[in-house]
Amino acid sequence: MIPELRIGGLAVPTHGFFVGLGVILASVVFVLEARRRGALREESLVAVTGALVGGAIGMRLSGWAEHLDPSLNPSLLEAWMFGSRSILGGLTGAYAGVLIAKRLIGYREKTGDLFAPAVALGMAVGRIGCFLTEAPGRPTSLPWGIHAPASVPECPGCLAGQAMHPSFLYEIAFQLAAFGALLWARGRVSRPGELFTLYVAAYAVFRFAVEFTRANETVWLDLTRPQWFIIPGLVLVAIRLRYGYRHGFYDRLLGRSPESPDSRIHHEEESATPSAWTPAAPRQEIS
Repeated sequence: MIPELRIGGLAVPTHGFFVGLGVILASVVFVLEARRRGALREESLVAVTGALVGGAIGMRLSGWAEHLDPSLNPSLLEAWMFGSRSILGGLTGAYAGVLIAKRLIGYREKTGDLFAPAVALGMAVGRIGCFLTEAPGRPTSLPWGIHAPASVPECPGCLAGQAMHPSFLYEIAFQLAAFGALLWARGRVSRPGELFTLYVAAYAVFRFAVEFTRANETVWLDLTRPQWFIIPGLVLVAIRLRYGYRHGFYDRLLGRSPESPDSRIHHEEESATPSAWTPAAPRQEIS
């Protein structure tokens, strides 16, 4: 547990430092990707502003509705000052911020593909701060389990003398792999918005799974609050991915020919009903 970093004679909060560094790197990647796609315009920068503002609000207020009983939840001011700083809340707020910002300026083009690689790299860097300041995870007998240093006087959620899952390292590895995969796939997914859809789907599945190694409290059916938050999203992205697959959005990514039966299923369904101009088959008289 390293709550502060010493930079010269200045003490900087570790978590805030790496979150800020992640935001900076994500912004740089966004600008580079927008420039590569020829989309570096005033409208896209407004979308970034919406993401930053919405993400900050979502992250700080994510603990406001933590309990079903409203009396157990903090006030808005308390949530803002001492909230849980949830990554999921930040991502949800950022997504809403982008939609609101684009609506305000009347910008209708999809920007998700510009954000996907940027978010993956920014998350990887930001999670370093979580790893250095938060309880790592649940007990494990795996050889890479980590222990809380004996020199740390207090580690909320840490288990004295027991090895714990390095859950934040799992996420850092996932986000770095996702960043590389998105850079590879961006030339193979040409339909706007689909790269972002794939990233969201992959992260939702990963985050649901990695929660089983996290030190978060379980609330019902041995699932954590983040898992219950993710479940509706998993259903939605599964429907969305099925739609994209049936319509051939991922053919090049999967190495399939655009003329394959799966990618043309919608054409087959349309051709199942004869059109009005289809010539009738010649009648044969029975002798």
